[in-house]
Amino acid sequence: MAKLQGRLAVVTGGTSGIGFAIAKTFIEQGARVVVTGRREKELNEAVTALGGAAVGFRGDVSSLPDLDRLFEMVAGLGRIDVLVANAGIAESETLEALTEEHFDRLFSINVKGTVFTVQKALPVLRDGASVILIGSVAGVKGTPGFGVYGATKAALRNFVRAWAIELKDRQIRSNVISPGPIDTPGTQRFSSEAFQKLVSTIPMGRVGLPEEVAQAVLYLASDGSSFISGTELFVDGGRAQV
Repeated sequence: MAKLQGRLAVVTGGTSGIGFAIAKTFIEQGARVVVTGRREKELNEAVTALGGAAVGFRGDVSSLPDLDRLFEMVAGLGRIDVLVANAGIAESETLEALTEEHFDRLFSINVKGTVFTVQKALPVLRDGASVILIGSVAGVKGTPGFGVYGATKAALRNFVRAWAIELKDRQIRSNVISPGPIDTPGTQRFSSEAFQKLVSTIPMGRVGLPEEVAQAVLYLASDGSSFISGTELFVDGGRAQV
């Protein structure tokens, strides 16, 4: 039987890469999925590709009014069984060249957007729901130029620790998936030299696939992880482990 049959899921930033793979996997496992995105064209293309079980919502997770509109719409579909806070951006800047604009942009989307996505979803979450944040290996690995990005992802790890306790009376589980380098439009823009240097840091000798991250997210979304909360699961080919 499908692992998410009849369940309702919300995946923010679900129009491409890891988010799209998660939405596709959920639908294959029987879920209805609301996907969000900031750009209308990409959102419409993603919903068309995902098929009739997908619903699109255009909005920005760093905008609280957009989040209010999102969950007002979702409430009309039912109670949320799985919430995946995936929307985020990765940009690099060294400490010496760091600007306030860069800092504020990353924290606004990656941290503020994630926190208020979960907060605004609470009235619509079903008791016993699964909340999954998409972190990064950058949250535990030092990488030149990615200090601010890594800090935003490290923050997510602490949120799930707190929420595992705060939401326990409703039996809502909160966990974070932290991917390593994944074959997405972002890594595809790397030069050949930069890509090979990246691969050399991964014990398994390759980057991961969005579908591999999606399978880990599916596990945390399903009943198979019913006694797992407050934890971080790395999908990184061993990069953070050695």
